[in-house]
Parts: sequence; structure tokens; C-alpha cells
Amino acid sequence: MSDSDFELVLANAAHVKNVPGRKTDVKDADWVADLLAHGLIRASFVPDSQTQEMRTLLRTRKQLVREKSSHILRIQKTLEDANIKLDSVISDVMGLSGRKMIEALIAGERSPSKLARLADHRVRASQGTLREALHGHVKEHHRFLLRLHLNQIDALDAAIAEIDAQVEAGIAPFRNAVEQVTSIPGVKNLGAQTIISEIGIDMNRFATDANLISWASICPRSDESAGKRRSTRIRKGSPWLKTTLVQCAWAAARTKGSYLQAQFHRIRARRGPKKAIIAVAASILTAIYHMLKDGTMYHDLGPNYFDSRSKERQKNRLVKRLADLGYAVELAPLAS
Repeated sequence: MSDSDFELVLANAAHVKNVPGRKTDVKDADWVADLLAHGLIRASFVPDSQTQEMRTLLRTRKQLVREKSSHILRIQKTLEDANIKLDSVISDVMGLSGRKMIEALIAGERSPSKLARLADHRVRASQGTLREALHGHVKEHHRFLLRLHLNQIDALDAAIAEIDAQVEAGIAPFRNAVEQVTSIPGVKNLGAQTIISEIGIDMNRFATDANLISWASICPRSDESAGKRRSTRIRKGSPWLKTTLVQCAWAAARTKGSYLQAQFHRIRARRGPKKAIIAVAASILTAIYHMLKDGTMYHDLGPNYFDSRSKERQKNRLVKRLADLGYAVELAPLAS
């Protein structure tokens, strides 16, 4: 698209829709052309070709990972059908120990004792617990299904490895941006690559950080009538970007001693975990916007940012909490 001699304008259908009634494709085309001639169409974000290629690769990778997860679930279902309770004693069925046991079952091993001895020494379950979990009735069709799903998982792992190699070969234009984004707590290399492939590295396409947040659909919607706000649910946006940001937000909320963790706990106490995690995701995307635009690394404000920002408000809140518990409190500043 960037190699053509004309300028591409991608319009939002919700912004250019005509009055309903007597609708035809010709009338729609005339209406859109008239809006464009008068400058009333605001172009949507269209990334450059390199970003589009990276976006396609990483979206395909995520689809393959989801397919792999579905095959792992089918393996668990097949084991359950054979009365093998492996997932109840091993956290990762496709880990080192689980893989050895499944391959032994496919090979025809029936003894729970021999299967239990294949467990790695790091498995917390005892040998007795493993033997009880591995005592089942594996039939020939169970072995066939297990072998089939294992082959599919191996093929998907090989395809994912090829995509990773292709991404690494074309990551040069985005390497600095990825290094900047990975400096944010909770954002690892794959998450940074996915975010960059979705929003690009040129932040001049978005007037402000609020425009980027709105485009990503991780801000409350504006739905107000007669002075009453009816809904604050976030809009449906790109599932590729939104899911990655939420995953990074959950990781950031578990990062001790960080501003994002403090923000999560502060909002969760008032609004609940769902709204809190969306707020953390919005903060991550806001930081990414300014980092890419200014060429800077992430600077954490620290876990005490909210307390130090308003000491008077914090003092009044703590005094009120003690008063609610039935204590009379008199405050005096410490001698310096």
C-alpha cells in the first residue's frame, strides 16, 4: 500500500455511516467521496509495511500458541478418559516429567510404579501419590490419540520456532523500541515485540497519549445522558493489543516495589481487580507512548508515590480509620 501513487485513507465506518434507509453501494460510495472531498474523514492508523509484516508474524505466533494449548487440553482429556489423573499431581503435563510419562504410556507401559519413577526429582508429589494418579486403564485408542496430539504439539513447536527466527531476522528497525519497552516492569521481550507491532514506533500518528489509549480501547467509554453516566465499560478494540497489555499488567501488578503494583492495589481497594488491571494496562501504554516519542527509558516512580504526593490526604484518611475503630487521635509533628 505504501508503494502506490495515491494516499490511502482508512475511514472508521462508525464515523462515516449515512442516514439509514434506501441504502445502496453506489450511494455509500458517493457519500464517502463527498465526505473526503470536504475533509470530513479522519484517517485511521495504518502502520508501515515493516510493522505490518511484524504484526502478521506475531499474530500468527499467538494463534499457534493457542492451538498448542488446545492440544494440551485434549491430552489432559484423553488421560482423564483413561482414569489417569496426571494433571492433579504435576503442574505442567507437557513438562519434562509429564512428557516422559506420556511417551511411556504411548509405548505401552502399564505399571504405575515404573511410570512414577520417571518423575523428575523436582516434582513435589511423592511416589505414592504419583502411583495412585497413574493407576488407570489406557487402551489402544488412548495411545493413538496421545501420539496424535503429541505429534501436533511438536509440529506447532517447530512452527513457533521458525516464526521466532523470522521475527529475530527482521527486528532490527524495532530493536531500540523493544529495549525501551522491556524496561517497564512486567513487560518481557515477546510482549514488547507484540505491543510495538500493534502500535508502531512513530507516536506522531497519535496527537496525545489519551488518543493512543482511546484507540487501544482501554479507557472508559463516554455514555452519558441527562447528566447520568450509564456505562463505563471499555469498548471492543483490537484483541491482539488488549490481551497483551492486560497480561503485562498482571505481571507488573506482581512486581514488588513498583509504582504499577502500588497503583493496582490502590485502585483495587475502591473499584475491584478488573478496573484496576485495566488502569495499570493504560498506564503501561501511556508510558510506552512517551518513551517512544521522547526516546527515553522507563523511570519508575516507586511504591510510595501516591503517599508522598498527598501527605495531608493520607494523614486525614488514617485518622479517620482510627476514629472509625473508636480511637481519639491527636497528631503532633516529630521534632526535626
